[in-house]
Amino acid sequence: MTSFERPTLVRDGVYEHLRRAVLDGDLAPGERLGEVELGAQLGVSRTPIREALMRLTQDGLLIAEANKGVRVRTLSAAEARDTYVVREELDGLAAALAAQHHTPADAAALRAALNELHAAPGSDYRAQTRLDLAFHRAITHAAHNAALSDLNRDLEQRVALIKHQTRTYNAHPQTDAQHAALLDAILARDHDAARDAARTHVRTFAALVLNDLQPRSTP
Repeated sequence: MTSFERPTLVRDGVYEHLRRAVLDGDLAPGERLGEVELGAQLGVSRTPIREALMRLTQDGLLIAEANKGVRVRTLSAAEARDTYVVREELDGLAAALAAQHHTPADAAALRAALNELHAAPGSDYRAQTRLDLAFHRAITHAAHNAALSDLNRDLEQRVALIKHQTRTYNAHPQTDAQHAALLDAILARDHDAARDAARTHVRTFAALVLNDLQPRSTP
């Protein structure tokens, strides 16, 4: 994980640090987390570690198991399918609203986010995932809709878990073309094309992810 900087409120800092470690893939899906080990690694007592793990469990990023402690959550094919059904709708809405409401600053941020994603090494899956999520987050920000941003925070967590679980598709040949089409439609203020581009992008990768997860799920 990245280095831990002790904040004023240690419990909040530990929570944010571990949350980011899960979303960035530093803590992998299925990995078990021990209070003693984490406390030693971060240089804090077990109390803020325990509080952070409880909060992350409530967030749906961790799973608590009787007599086994906690582990990073893994998602079944059915859970992934549900996630992408919702993501298709919300990403489509975010893209349409971004096409209508983005500012010049938003446009610059979107271009920068996509350029940074393109510059990331294809072999660095964690960086690819982090920057892909950042690009889509920038679209939601450009929509200027607080309710949508709140909904997307939980959705992004699920998508991050799925991406780290499958570890396959960020560098897919269709990714660059679909991202470019999505950005072009937003910057052209074509809300219908932006919505369609976003939904097509989600459907493409939902099919790939579900094909990968299906053999692992329990009938």
